[in-house]
Amino acid sequence: MNSITEENYLKAMYTISEQTGDVAAVELSKHLNIKMPTVNSMMRKLAERGLVKYESYKPYQLTEEGKKQAALIIRKHRLTEMFLVEKMNFGWEEVHEIAEQVEHVKSPAFFEKMDQILGFPKLDPHGSPIPDKEGNIEWVSYRSLSDCEVGEQVHVVAVTNSSKEFLNFLNGKDVQLNIQVELIEKEPFDGSVKVRYKNREESFSKQVGDNLLVKKIS
Repeated sequence: MNSITEENYLKAMYTISEQTGDVAAVELSKHLNIKMPTVNSMMRKLAERGLVKYESYKPYQLTEEGKKQAALIIRKHRLTEMFLVEKMNFGWEEVHEIAEQVEHVKSPAFFEKMDQILGFPKLDPHGSPIPDKEGNIEWVSYRSLSDCEVGEQVHVVAVTNSSKEFLNFLNGKDVQLNIQVELIEKEPFDGSVKVRYKNREESFSKQVGDNLLVKKIS
């Protein structure tokens, strides 16, 4: 059974490897805000247990078992976030820190019941896929709002930045998942966009547009 610290390492490695494949030691150190010697010591420990592939001076990799255990931690986190929003009326900007604590509960029955009560959701409140009980994730490819063309009408389906600061920004602009958005202007110089939704118009920076994932309305 993994400790909370070990689970945090596995989850961090999984998150980084989704974006870059291998996990560089310096990147993991920055992500966890932990000094390099401590990171290397933990990698050796996890390698001995068959969860990490570790070689000196080379990027780290999760083994298949390491990936599965990391995905199951993420499953608990995202189910908890969904439960807090759907059943306890928390805002989507409030749930991350609570889920960070609950994800370390060891009882599978607890999360199976949570999943059942929620009706077996596929996505969390931020549009991220929830791994199944075997740690498998059903990935769906979406575009960012920044990649859309003028005149396109899309639904906002996910955010790539679930920080409290960004979600509070979206709350202030009355942006939630599943709203319909029309791109009405796009600035070639800086990639900012102007959009229409809910009978209002707003301008968003490219940074905001990059963090809003969308699906074209068919």
